[in-house]
Amino acid sequence: MPIRTNRGRAAVYRRLWGWPLRSPRHLAASIIIFTVVVIALGVIIPKVMDRQSSTPTAGGTSSTSVQPNQVGQLPSSGASLPTKQPPPTNAASAAPPAADAQLIAELWAENWIKPPPDNDVNKWLAQLRPYTTEEFLAQMATIDPKNVPDKITQKVAAKRSTVSSADFEVGTDVGKVVITLIKLSPSNEWRVNGYTKAD
Repeated sequence: MPIRTNRGRAAVYRRLWGWPLRSPRHLAASIIIFTVVVIALGVIIPKVMDRQSSTPTAGGTSSTSVQPNQVGQLPSSGASLPTKQPPPTNAASAAPPAADAQLIAELWAENWIKPPPDNDVNKWLAQLRPYTTEEFLAQMATIDPKNVPDKITQKVAAKRSTVSSADFEVGTDVGKVVITLIKLSPSNEWRVNGYTKAD
């Protein structure tokens, strides 16, 4: 029969609350049951909350319960944020010629027109190596040092320059030559990566 009086309900509640204290076994069982319930709630509630926050709306997009003004949450797309400038790319716009790039071009040109007395290609490449990329050194291994100009008739001058590459023109006894340099990554050192006859 249902309990209809307050005294009857109080008696039932006293029996329920007093059950864990009747014996050590009841107390241990109560602690275990309480621990299991807390752990279960700690596992189930976050899953339910995540499931609710990721349910798609009628428009097909997922709705989140996090407000945009909370810490660590980005504002909505309508708000403006300060933007960080992207890193420069290889297709960067013109920039003033770097002083260290011009120095490398000058040193390369001086060593280029001065092959060893015996015209040894390996010795010639060794003196150019500190100023030249490894790829271009492999191409220069096919050049006979006897065919390079004998002297420089016009100082190295900047012709075109960006943040990652530069062209320098130098006059020789056989005509003007354009030396192309690139900026290596991550060392940021300039190296000669090719040369052509000037137009």
